[in-house]
Amino acid sequence: MTTTVGLIGVGRIGAMHATNLQALVSHDVDLVITDFDTARANQIAANLGCRAVEDTEELFAQQPDGVVIAVGTQQHAPLILRAINAGVPVFCEKPVAESVEASRPVLEEIQRLGATVQIGHQRRLDVGYLEARRAFRSGELGWLHTIRALTGDMFPPPTDFLATSGGLFRDCSVHDFDILQWITGRQIVEIYARGSNNGDPTIGAVGDVDSAVALATFDDGTVATVSATRYNGAGHDVRLELHGSKGTIQAGLDSSYAGSSAETDFVYPAGPTHRTFHQRFAEAYREEMRSFVQLIRGERENPCAADEAVDASRVADAAQRSLETGVPVQVAR
Repeated sequence: MTTTVGLIGVGRIGAMHATNLQALVSHDVDLVITDFDTARANQIAANLGCRAVEDTEELFAQQPDGVVIAVGTQQHAPLILRAINAGVPVFCEKPVAESVEASRPVLEEIQRLGATVQIGHQRRLDVGYLEARRAFRSGELGWLHTIRALTGDMFPPPTDFLATSGGLFRDCSVHDFDILQWITGRQIVEIYARGSNNGDPTIGAVGDVDSAVALATFDDGTVATVSATRYNGAGHDVRLELHGSKGTIQAGLDSSYAGSSAETDFVYPAGPTHRTFHQRFAEAYREEMRSFVQLIRGERENPCAADEAVDASRVADAAQRSLETGVPVQVAR
C-alpha cells in the first residue's frame, strides 16, 4: 500500500526532506508538497517528479498518511495541532513551538489524543551517535568521567536569522543537550554558561554570541562540557567524546574531521572536511525520513518524541539564562 506524505515548506531544509522523501518512491511513498512560495514549490516538484498543491488546505484535502512540517517556528504548533486533530502523524523540525511555555498545550493535546509526533533531532539517527549510545548502555565504557560535546559551524548564518534564532544555545547546542540526555538516560539539572564575540560585531548587536561553552550537570552528578561556535574555519565539526572508567568512544571522528594533528609523524585526517550540517548529517537526514515513513506504518517506535525535544529546549533556555546572568541556572521542570 502506498503511503502519502505531505510536506509543508520547501526552504533549505524542506527541500532536502523533499529530495529524501522522493527517493523513497520505490518503497511506495507518494510525496505532495506545498509552500507559501508556490513558484518554488512547483519548481521543486517538477525537478523531483512529485506533486505540488496550492496551500496547506489543499494539502490536507489530499488526506495524507503523514505530514512533514519544515516551515518557520511560529507555524510549528498550529500545524502540529491541525494535523494531530485530523488523526495524521507528524514529523516537525525542532522546536515544537516558539517557547517551552507555548509547547505545553501542544504536548497536552498530543497526550490527550495519543498522537504520533516525531521531532527533528537528526543526531539520534546518526550511526556514530547510535554506536556511542550502544557502547555506553551496554556497559562497555563503564561510568563516564568526562563528556565533551561540540557543535562548530564553519561560518555563521545570515544575521537576520540569528536575530530571531533565540541564541546559539537554542539554535545549535539544543542538539547536544538532547543527544546527551538521550545517550545517558539522565536529565541535565544545572547549566553554567559563558560566551564571547570575536567575529562579526553584528552578531553581538542582535543579542547573540558567536562562541559559547556550557558546563552541564546531570541528575547523578556527572558533568559535561558543551561548546559551540559560528567560526570553526577548518570546517563544520560536530563531535561527542565519552570517556569512561573502562573505555572511550567518539562520535564524528572520521576522515572528514575538521582539524589536523600536531604530531609530525602522523597524517590525519585523510578526506575533505564538511562545510555544512547538511553534509555532516546527510545520511542521518535520509534515515530521518525513512524512519518517519516506518513510524507512519507502525513499523518502528518514535525516534524522538515531542516531550523529549521540549525537555532539551528547557535545558537550552537555562543555558541562555545563565549566559545572560553569569550564574549557574537550574533547569526548570
